[in-house]
Amino acid sequence: MTQGHRITIEQGTDHVRVVRDGQVVAESGRPLLLRETGCPVRHYLPPEDVRTELLTASDTTTYCPFKGTASYWSLPGAADAVWAYPDPKPDVAAIKDHFCFYEVEVIASP
Repeated sequence: MTQGHRITIEQGTDHVRVVRDGQVVAESGRPLLLRETGCPVRHYLPPEDVRTELLTASDTTTYCPFKGTASYWSLPGAADAVWAYPDPKPDVAAIKDHFCFYEVEVIASP
């Protein structure tokens, strides 16, 4: 990490749901919370908690010097709305193959 830039990953306990056009795309009670300097908290969901049959692989990739190269997927009517790091940098290895969505609903645990 460069000076002043930080990434932390912790096991979340809140319930996270991703809904697109009234359809639940993902739901998890075990998100990984990634906090990165200058960015909103991101919820990375295990692949078992994502309805991957609803995702369409995209040719889009982006590179982050701290996390590595991200691959993207689209949802109906939402291009490149989902991403994952199939081969993340060692400092963020925990997020490997976990899916992250631009829009999630966080339901606080009771």
